[in-house]
Amino acid sequence: MPSDGRLVVVGTDTDVGKTVVSALLVQGLGASYWKPVQCGELELGGDSGRVAGLTGLRRGSTPPCVLPEAYRLAAPASPNQAARDEGISVDASRLELPAVEGPLVVETAGGLLVPLRDDLMQIEQIKRWELPVLLVARSGLGTLNHTLLSLEALAARTIPVLGLVLNGPLHPANRETLETVGKVPVLAELTPQQELNQQTLQRVWDHAKLGGTG
Repeated sequence: MPSDGRLVVVGTDTDVGKTVVSALLVQGLGASYWKPVQCGELELGGDSGRVAGLTGLRRGSTPPCVLPEAYRLAAPASPNQAARDEGISVDASRLELPAVEGPLVVETAGGLLVPLRDDLMQIEQIKRWELPVLLVARSGLGTLNHTLLSLEALAARTIPVLGLVLNGPLHPANRETLETVGKVPVLAELTPQQELNQQTLQRVWDHAKLGGTG
């Protein structure tokens, strides 16, 4: 991980497990967590609520903490569409990094080319943050295309990539191909956990050794 512990977690697709990976990093790094745009699941607390529940971190502004979202949108859709449904548009000035000290894990809403508004893609906002990216991908069938396309998009914009985290059953051939062709390291392979809580997150963190990547 970067020496200051500040990074962006982005997924290659929906439901690839980036919220669990974010919670893992928050606990392991002692980081604050920020989900700039939440779309849907507001009644369940969204991803911020899930990270708070998994890590025991409190919502607030004193680090480490779960920071308030810039946007909480009701529709489980892309940010541009969810905002349009509410008669608003995402204002990029509200997406500036929060002034919080110490490590910070930023989790995006969806993948790199998801539009935040019609003229602003997620990857463009990541570029503005000037933080390195940890890319979360599935381990199994279909991951090569999705992951390599994501890496190509990041490279085209000179956004630094810390590495990959693969979620799902172990698939050694896919790992080897992604490291060889994508030219980035697989930092961890996370297999399904029967129960997720602070204790299991700590065990996974200790096993994955994500904190020692530089």
